[in-house]
Amino acid sequence: MMENTSGRPRLADLILLLGRLLLSLIFLHEGWSLAADVTVTIDTFAKLGLSAPVALATIALQIGAGLSVATGLLSRLGGLALAFFCLATALLFHTNFESQNELLHFEKDLAIAGGMFILVASGAGSISIDKLLRKRAGMPPWLRAVLS
Repeated sequence: MMENTSGRPRLADLILLLGRLLLSLIFLHEGWSLAADVTVTIDTFAKLGLSAPVALATIALQIGAGLSVATGLLSRLGGLALAFFCLATALLFHTNFESQNELLHFEKDLAIAGGMFILVASGAGSISIDKLLRKRAGMPPWLRAVLS
């Protein structure tokens, strides 16, 4: 357990919370920005050769998984989804390494994916909805494992 003897969260738990919030911020901001003008978003995706359902799925993923990571609700699943999203984005859209800007975006996406993989391995910590739910009696073992 990551609480000290007084029952208060340890510094590690506060750092995990801060890390989750910082990691989720970029996805929540981008998801809400894309959703704010969905017509422009769909048109932009179309110019990239991507369909409207892909645009809507991207919005849902960024907001849904972003909230998952921020709140610590099924954070391992949200983190895994965002890690793969970042890897796909880096490999599909940021491979023109002659452009310093594209290289920076590629590296940023890899770094964020790395942070998400660390979250998947570590879990959300004690300051999370997952932790609150794990305390409930009568929870099926498979769900308890997902929340661990």
